[in-house]
Amino acid sequence: MVKTAIVDLVGVGLNATDTVIPLAKYPTRGSKVEYRHATVLPGGQVASTVVACQRWGMTTRYVGKLGDDVAATLHREAFDHAGVETRLVTVEGGASSQSLILVDDGGERTVLCRRDERMVLQPAELSSEWVVNARALHVDGYDTAAATLAAHWARAAGVPVIADLDELYAGVEDLLESIDYVIASRDFPCRLMQEPNLEFALQRMQLRFGSRLAAATLGEDGVLAWDGQQFYHAAAFRVPVVDTTGAGDIFHAGFIYALLQGWPLQRQLDFACAAAALNCTAVGARGGIKPVAVIEELMSAGPRYESAYCIQLAE
Repeated sequence: MVKTAIVDLVGVGLNATDTVIPLAKYPTRGSKVEYRHATVLPGGQVASTVVACQRWGMTTRYVGKLGDDVAATLHREAFDHAGVETRLVTVEGGASSQSLILVDDGGERTVLCRRDERMVLQPAELSSEWVVNARALHVDGYDTAAATLAAHWARAAGVPVIADLDELYAGVEDLLESIDYVIASRDFPCRLMQEPNLEFALQRMQLRFGSRLAAATLGEDGVLAWDGQQFYHAAAFRVPVVDTTGAGDIFHAGFIYALLQGWPLQRQLDFACAAAALNCTAVGARGGIKPVAVIEELMSAGPRYESAYCIQLAE
């Protein structure tokens, strides 16, 4: 039996084939809108995070599920090209996950998803060796039962776990019990904790589940994080926005890269914001992944959006 190598990051979660459709104007209900072209690209929350980290010089492993269609070939080629080690479960006759992404003239995307139920990664399809032989684990929570098992293995082995959460999937609270760094979408903490105030929701979420960090990404408002002692905020960077697809995925990649460098938390958040911003300057979930040096240049000299959180935390 071949021994599983130790990698910097293992990701267990979503991949998707994105069909990106730029629109001059977002359609109103009942309207008819023409589009000039569509671009088919690999994407998916965890898959894109893993690819970005690999491009920045980390060693990575992706664990996920594919059909046996053309989309699966696209993903396999993308992983091979990036140098990502894969543990892929193939479903014969299955259709790989698909997303239709409508991008308006301001770069904001709207995502329509389709997923074959057979594409759900099952706990029995995982191997603990794939998970524990890593310096960090990243999950997105969609395949909740599999993610929970992987996170449990990682926690027991002392491997830090990072989560990208945006939906209240059934069983997500069990998953959160084993998450060290929760970086969720803007409204996730409020919905989970049934608390309209984001600051209070982050504090309550961190206290309840015992994570090292509870954070929410806020688009142009950057990111707000609570470490159990104080709040941290990083403002978003101003860049020419082409497509916001994958911004959250690359934010998580930036955070994980910075975390494993041992940087202070504020620098971790700033690096993640800069990486996410640059990704928005090109089409697709992975279109604007830039080298570390370029990201650091934006961190040091790039303009930022003003945010109410900057004022609040300074007072």
